[in-house]
Amino acid sequence: MDTYLLMQIINGLSSGMIYALIAIGFTLIFGVLNVVNFAHGEMYTIGAFAGIVCISTLSWPIALVILVALAVGGFSGIILEKIAFKPFRRFQDEASLKSRAMRESTLLSSLAVSIIIKELLQHFFGAEMQSIPAQYLMNDPIPIGPISLSSGQFLILGSSIVMLAGLQYVLYHTRIGLSIRAISNNPLGAKYVGLSVDRTIIATFAVGSMLGGAAGIMVGLYSGAIFPAMGFAPSLKAFVAMVMGGLSSIPGAVICALILGVCEALATNFMTQGWSDMVAYSFLILTLIFFPQGIFGARRERV
Repeated sequence: MDTYLLMQIINGLSSGMIYALIAIGFTLIFGVLNVVNFAHGEMYTIGAFAGIVCISTLSWPIALVILVALAVGGFSGIILEKIAFKPFRRFQDEASLKSRAMRESTLLSSLAVSIIIKELLQHFFGAEMQSIPAQYLMNDPIPIGPISLSSGQFLILGSSIVMLAGLQYVLYHTRIGLSIRAISNNPLGAKYVGLSVDRTIIATFAVGSMLGGAAGIMVGLYSGAIFPAMGFAPSLKAFVAMVMGGLSSIPGAVICALILGVCEALATNFMTQGWSDMVAYSFLILTLIFFPQGIFGARRERV
């Protein structure tokens, strides 16, 4: 295989892993609430800013910085659920859970919270890019045969695989994971058999936001800068991956995120970097036309 092509595929896998971590948050929340959380991209940004605060003020090691981003992201997700989603869950009957008005209200509420968070970050940190100190940058070249990868790519790929494996363990080998899967499948049935719906929803927001927060600081360490609007583009592409995967399929979201990342990287061979964003939007349009339930989605509802 051509060396440049192999490098582009690896770059695409790195980007795809970031999209996958964000898309999982979208998918988990949609699974338990049947609504889209448009403030999820801000959890990614908050994690990045929490990390740079630890770096600039406390000079903590990278491993501890990532753990702080995980914790802050999870806490922010819990606060987000309390502010933007819980007020619209006062009624738990089947008609209310399936109400279009409830879904539209929560969508607008999460969008409003997203704008508020972005404005607050700009107020306290400024709208300009915040640079990562040079000693924390993950750009050291690591030669592997004919190609040379950066330490940041290893960080993103390795940490993402560990977090995805941890998520699978939580979902299939813990009580809270069982509750998440049960409520995603049948919220009323789960409630009638004694599962705590509110507690499970809070845990879902925490888990999804933790992954988003970790993704934010890892991208910051790799790219060298963060800014208040940095979550918009990755969250939009993660949303496309979620739609392609079928809205509630975690494996589908991960696979489609990786496909999207690799296709974007390869597209730079034929068009400029800015135009490569068209790949995600093209995939979204094609999915809505030819796979209205998503490529890996069940036939419970059209996208």
